Amino acid sequence: MYDCIIVGAGVAGVSAAVNLKIRKKQFLILGSREFSTKVRKAHHIQNYVGMPELSGMELSNALSDHLSAMEIEITENRVNSIMSSGNGFFLSAGSEVFETKTVILATGVEFSKKIEGEDAFLGRGVSYCATCDGNFYRGKCIAVAGSGSEAETELHFLAELAEKVYYLPLYQTSEDFRPAANVEVLSDRPKALSGADRVETLTLNSGKELKIDGMFFLKDALAPSTLLPGLNDDGMHIVTDRQMRTNLPGCFACGDCTGRPYQYMKAAGEGNVAAHSVLEYLAGLEKAQKA
Repeated sequence: MYDCIIVGAGVAGVSAAVNLKIRKKQFLILGSREFSTKVRKAHHIQNYVGMPELSGMELSNALSDHLSAMEIEITENRVNSIMSSGNGFFLSAGSEVFETKTVILATGVEFSKKIEGEDAFLGRGVSYCATCDGNFYRGKCIAVAGSGSEAETELHFLAELAEKVYYLPLYQTSEDFRPAANVEVLSDRPKALSGADRVETLTLNSGKELKIDGMFFLKDALAPSTLLPGLNDDGMHIVTDRQMRTNLPGCFACGDCTGRPYQYMKAAGEGNVAAHSVLEYLAGLEKAQKA
């Protein structure tokens, strides 16, 4: 069992990881080794103290160098769900399940709006996890919306299972993108899902209707309340106190997912605070076990 698992490898997640490493805790950081798209694509950063006239790529490289120097590795598993176990948490990530005493959510903000019917059909034809639910659609017709190129690996997996796949890339695909023969790539966007007890029809922005058995949304980030049931949010952000504690014992949050301002300096500071709150929480657990 880990002392902590950090979900997200942006500035906030890296800050938390560095502080936990200094205190020699057993932890895992789950995210992209390229960090966040927001960091990489930032053209000009002027308010990161001590690093004036910084570009996003320079900050990304600095984060990578810092992790390498401290021998911290990022595990590139997409987190599908988090469940409280009473004494900690179970995280389903990719095809693996991890157990941890505490969790730090540094997931960033999921800006894409949900389409009509997405929430209503969750678990009844709507899924966010190819590995978890792909086998339910063996030999069937599905639609897949991918928010980034990372979704292409999961698309390939789903294409091996389904008879027919409609793929809606919500990004610019590269020239190297080669989908399987049973994958039809559409330039349209999803608008609404409908059906009786389960998903039956996907309506696109153009008005075209597709008859499907299921719909996969492969997003860069999921809404925190979707990842962890029972987590308090205000509709878009996780609710925390000044120690970055959420309403769930052992669960902490930091960075953009806790609200504005969406600033790298704020994210770094909150990651630091979240890590120290984890240390305090772990010390309390140890004390209780000895009592």
